[in-house]
Amino acid sequence: MPDDVNPTEHMRLTTSERDLDSLAGQLAEWLRQRVGADEPPVISGLRRPLSGGLSSASVLFDAQWKSGGEPGEGAFVARMIPEEGAFPVFEKYDLELQYRVITEVAAATDVPVPRLRWLETDSAACGAPFFVMDRVPGRIPGDNPPYVFAGWLYDATPAERAELTRNTLDILARIHALPDPAQRFPELDGPGTALRRHLDANRAWYDWALAADGYEIPLIERAFDWLDRNFPDDPGPDVLSWGDARPGNIIYDEFSPIAVLDWEMAALGPRELDLAWMIFLHRFFQDIATGFDFPGLPDFLRRDEVVAHYEKVSGHTVRDLDFYLTYSALRHAIVMARIKRRMIHMGEDTAPAERDDYIMHRATLEAMLDGTYGWD
Repeated sequence: MPDDVNPTEHMRLTTSERDLDSLAGQLAEWLRQRVGADEPPVISGLRRPLSGGLSSASVLFDAQWKSGGEPGEGAFVARMIPEEGAFPVFEKYDLELQYRVITEVAAATDVPVPRLRWLETDSAACGAPFFVMDRVPGRIPGDNPPYVFAGWLYDATPAERAELTRNTLDILARIHALPDPAQRFPELDGPGTALRRHLDANRAWYDWALAADGYEIPLIERAFDWLDRNFPDDPGPDVLSWGDARPGNIIYDEFSPIAVLDWEMAALGPRELDLAWMIFLHRFFQDIATGFDFPGLPDFLRRDEVVAHYEKVSGHTVRDLDFYLTYSALRHAIVMARIKRRMIHMGEDTAPAERDDYIMHRATLEAMLDGTYGWD
């Protein structure tokens, strides 16, 4: 985060350089064929989300049309692969897999997900593959500015935040209960354990995002070494891992989840991948708050309380959590370092003197590796 940033204000971050006026015209022509409209639909309210979306490039839009003289309309979200010039966070964006994961979750569980409409794999339509889903009305804890500084979750009572925590963990347990995930998603399966494949994939992502381009980061290298030395002897059974498991990827009605979003990091692996990610991502925001002398939300998503409720609703005994929390901190370090590079590339930030300072939570990761990080 640039030094002169006010953490309570929205920070402009470039995630796409697509021209929205041109995209509106492309969407109108494409949607005309999809809905059989008499004329190109009227596209209105085309905009990028104000919060979230640091990897994929999503746009929100409304559409109205007539088909055979009968009116039709909808409020939609198009999730698109980011263009190469936008310095994408990930090397690959498998929208077909995301679409299928959401489809399977909707069919085989009672986890709420947005209604999927269309998948477009041809880049000729709008310049990149994308899929469209219904827009779900509700509210999402903010990332920009983070919910630990302001917003509806910040203004909620401790009891209401505890209710949201329980409801969110209930949803996570239901995702993990999806039957036969390896059979449903054979492309996510492979030789060896799922956890080892997951770690190897993140090492390859680090090489692509940073190291292979001359941006080796010593702290990330040290964290990979730590994970290899502390790799669990028995990771336990594999489930469908949501991937980016956190309240910021859920739409809520009051404090109840009504739509689970962002499945681009879905994988097979132990339950602890998601559980640790959820705990760590809140602590990432909480540490930012305390670093700016703000109280944040110290009562929210507390490690021991999260584990206790998840074990209660899932029947699973959480294991090796320190490993998974450190792994979460490492994965997020790659995300933040890549985003830092993108901000520098876009002229929104300047390069730090030390490579480890590409990681916003450098001090946290260092303390976790040293065994000195305090959770409560």
